[in-house]
Amino acid sequence: MQVEGLRLVLEPPRLRVFVTADLHCTLGFLGSVAEADARRAWSRIPDLLNSEAIGGSFAEVKPLGNPRKPSALSAMVGEGRVPLCAMIDHARAPLLEAAGAPPDERPPLPHMTIARIQRRASSAERKAALRWAQSLDLADASFVAAAVALYTWADDRRERLFQIVEQRSLGS
Repeated sequence: MQVEGLRLVLEPPRLRVFVTADLHCTLGFLGSVAEADARRAWSRIPDLLNSEAIGGSFAEVKPLGNPRKPSALSAMVGEGRVPLCAMIDHARAPLLEAAGAPPDERPPLPHMTIARIQRRASSAERKAALRWAQSLDLADASFVAAAVALYTWADDRRERLFQIVEQRSLGS
């Protein structure tokens, strides 16, 4: 996902801000499946997605995860929400089924996780992370989702969290 105009101020302790290369919007989270299962799901992409690139903007940053102890700080999609919801709604169930992953019955929630609060964060550090998230100005931030990708964990997670295994441009 190409993101522009997102300026992140100095983050508080116990917060991991994602590098630009890790920013993405999830169609379907496969979880801990075998590589063969993930690749079987990936093989369904050409049948499921032949839409064009989707552009948009972000509305706000919200904490996601356990409401009492959120782990993800995510930029919620504003403009572009409807086509991303439609894409997620269309592709998620068949991808999860093909991978043998549990179904996800929640309504689509297009967002881009920009940071994660570490598990061992104290209550004060967690509150500082939430304040940091609320201070972010997304007015000039925009995105273009021009491709879909199959991700896995990066080999060296000190530099970035994810690596792309396969990628396909939208509209091709």
